[in-house]
Amino acid sequence: MTTAEAVEQHIPPFHLAFPVDNLAEARAFYGEKLGCSEGRSSPDWIDFNFFGHQIVAHMADCSKNRPHLSDVDDHDVPVPHFGVVLSMSQWEDLSKKLIATGTKFVIEPYIRFKGLPGEQATMFFYDPFGNAIEIKAFNDLKNLFAK
Repeated sequence: MTTAEAVEQHIPPFHLAFPVDNLAEARAFYGEKLGCSEGRSSPDWIDFNFFGHQIVAHMADCSKNRPHLSDVDDHDVPVPHFGVVLSMSQWEDLSKKLIATGTKFVIEPYIRFKGLPGEQATMFFYDPFGNAIEIKAFNDLKNLFAK
């Protein structure tokens, strides 16, 4: 299967469970700040619709949530991280919203790999629990796996 064929096919939603130590703060960050609707929940976890994917905030000790850094395009990228690839207009709208709400970015919104096949818009920030998030976009989604 070619990259173009893979991009044109429906991609199954991924599921990611991650630690938080305050569910009310998770609701405020993921629900209000990022606009993720809430699904099922319990006193110990909350499902969120993360742009069509299922992420689950689980109560846990976040004191050991310390990412490593990896050099990408002269920026220190936190690893591990999770995120989503949006359309360019969605990315621009979200970046404006995050800037307006005073989000502290690890890597401010910018275009990386300019002029190369993998050119993309990207931004990195942490949730209140130390989980690193990347939001990115491509002008042409067919370049998602371009070399």
